[in-house]
Amino acid sequence: MWYLYIIVGIAAVIIGAVIGFVVGRIYRRNATENTIATAKQEAARIVTAAVTEAETKKKETLLEAKDEIHRLRTEADKELRERRSEVQRQERRLVQKEENIDKKLENLETKEENLNKKLKNVEEKLAEVDSIKKSQFEMLERISGYTKEQAKDYLLKTLEDELIHEKAAKIMEYDQKLHEEADEKAKHIISCAIQRCAAGHAAEATVSVIPLPDDELKGRIIGREGRNIRTLESMTGVDLIIDDTPEAITISSFDPVRREVARITIERLIADGRIHPARIEEMFEKAQKEVEHTIKQEGERAVIEAGINGIHPELIKLLGRLKYRTSFGQNVLNHSLEVSYIAGLIAAELGADVTMARRAGLLHDIGKSIDHQHEGSHIELGVEQARKYKESEGVIHAIHAHHGDVEAKTVVACIVQAADAISAARPGARRENVQNYIKRLEKLEEIATSFSGVERSFAIQAGREIRIIVKPDEVSDDQMIIVARDIVKRIEEELEYPGQIKVHLIRESRAIDFAK
Repeated sequence: MWYLYIIVGIAAVIIGAVIGFVVGRIYRRNATENTIATAKQEAARIVTAAVTEAETKKKETLLEAKDEIHRLRTEADKELRERRSEVQRQERRLVQKEENIDKKLENLETKEENLNKKLKNVEEKLAEVDSIKKSQFEMLERISGYTKEQAKDYLLKTLEDELIHEKAAKIMEYDQKLHEEADEKAKHIISCAIQRCAAGHAAEATVSVIPLPDDELKGRIIGREGRNIRTLESMTGVDLIIDDTPEAITISSFDPVRREVARITIERLIADGRIHPARIEEMFEKAQKEVEHTIKQEGERAVIEAGINGIHPELIKLLGRLKYRTSFGQNVLNHSLEVSYIAGLIAAELGADVTMARRAGLLHDIGKSIDHQHEGSHIELGVEQARKYKESEGVIHAIHAHHGDVEAKTVVACIVQAADAISAARPGARRENVQNYIKRLEKLEEIATSFSGVERSFAIQAGREIRIIVKPDEVSDDQMIIVARDIVKRIEEELEYPGQIKVHLIRESRAIDFAK
């Protein structure tokens, strides 16, 4: 029976659940319907409110649009009226301008007619003038005896003569003014430099003469079968000249250092009295060391006297070798010191770099110390040595330009050029080869006589002046100045000379007759 109770309980539970579900379903449906009805009512209210508000907005917008249209129409009418007024003003102005243009055109037409009449009158007058001019020319040709072309040539020749005169006068004026100013400045600078520098005269050459106490020593120096003289010549590299000159022998060599070593060697052999190959070799080594020591001392002395610091020791040795080198009889070391002094003094006068000028002046001929052992000019060798031992570019350029091989681009290079010329050109500084001297004088006279109108020329004052006699019928007084100028230019271009050369032109007219 108990299971019946269970079944009944389960059935009751199921029935209760079904009834609850149905009731809940009904309740939820009623609640949903109420919510939907409420929502519909709210939606209807919102729609009604929106429609009402839209109608209100529409009315307001229409009113605003009507106001804006009215305002724009008013502004457009106003602008249209203004534009009409402006157009009317422009039309009036155009009408006025057209009237003015018409008046001007009428005036221009009147003026053109008057101008045409005047042009016609002018053409008639020009034709009349040409006729008169032609008749006057014909009359002038009859009176003067010249044709038109001849008269033109005459006038041109007269004008050319006047221009030559004026040109010569101007050249003379400017040349005199330039010379006066340049001479005054140059004399001041050079005199200030030279008066503070003194130097000796040329005395050395390429041979050394050794006095002998006795002519018997000549035989001992030659030695048995000439072995002593051969040893001397092979060791020292010089030529010994043993001739009929009493109590003297001559050493000849283009290398001054070798010549000096040979001289010291022979003098010591003569003093010692023992002359044989072994003793010659011993004395040669001692003389060589002594000369090397002297070279070093002379180089150091030159550097100290020039007041220069920081020169490479090898350059100092090369400077010392210049003690035994001569150029046209002038000692090159003394010349280098002299150039250094003068360059420094000129640089001080001009406000340039004094130290660099003295340094470049001292080293400008450094290449001459090795030009007997190496190929090339002393300028190329000097530039090479200066660059090798780290000299400054300013000094190297001054060495390169001191003979004009390259254009001088610095003040120091120009100063060294001037100082070198001053040292070489001063009286007594150098000896000049007689043949070269004669050739220079002949070339000087040849240049002068090559000009048209020159009759004769004479080089005088050791080539420092040339006097030129010109033909008076070919060269006028005014043309003389131009001819002198042209001759000076040719001399400067073609000749090398120390100092300056005075060109003196002479023109003389003579009339000779005889009373019978």
